[in-house]
Amino acid sequence: MGKGKAHAARRRGSVIARPRAVLFDWDNTLVDSWATIHHALNIVMTAMDMPQWSLAETKSRVRLSLRESFPRHFGARWEEARRIYLDAFQAIHLDRLKPLPGSVELLRTLSASGIFLGVVSNKTGALLRREAERLGWTPFFDSIVGAGDAAADKPAAAPALLALAAGGIAAGEAVWLVGDTAVDMQCAINAGCLPVLLGAALPDEDFAAAPPRLAFSDGAALIRFIRDL
Repeated sequence: MGKGKAHAARRRGSVIARPRAVLFDWDNTLVDSWATIHHALNIVMTAMDMPQWSLAETKSRVRLSLRESFPRHFGARWEEARRIYLDAFQAIHLDRLKPLPGSVELLRTLSASGIFLGVVSNKTGALLRREAERLGWTPFFDSIVGAGDAAADKPAAAPALLALAAGGIAAGEAVWLVGDTAVDMQCAINAGCLPVLLGAALPDEDFAAAPPRLAFSDGAALIRFIRDL
């Protein structure tokens, strides 16, 4: 599905019910922060005497939280690398923060409809909430859960369940978890929620183990679909 085109959602499995709650991923689902992430990561690479990544490599490799991914990349020095990354990221992330097209309209519409809205992100929780506040989006959300807030990060079910607990909502097919990666789809499946792909190309082999039940090209298509339920 190409971005910006209002294709109909693709359906897998049983009939889809109107959502009682929608949980959103953050990066590359609601906001574009790839340039900031890429910049901070390459500061780390330089400090660790490792080859820098291209932007394409950053986009393909950044999926998990720092506590999950950095030990794999930096071994015994991962905590040092995390400190360097967070210092570099915090210095610039608010100034470079950029909503993806249609995100404000999507959140405003869903919030006005009375649907419980939350964020479940692998971005460090304090940074995530700071970004939501800077954008003026905090009032849209009933809960904002980032990396480190729950016992485990995505793709584990824990952060999604923690986000829902704020509203006393049980996981189920009336809870949609919307994101742009297979990690988001796997989190939804692990939590017993409906996996929804937003704003990405057609699922490839990355989604073989965790396919979306619905996929939308953009927020406008998602809104239209919900209105028709």
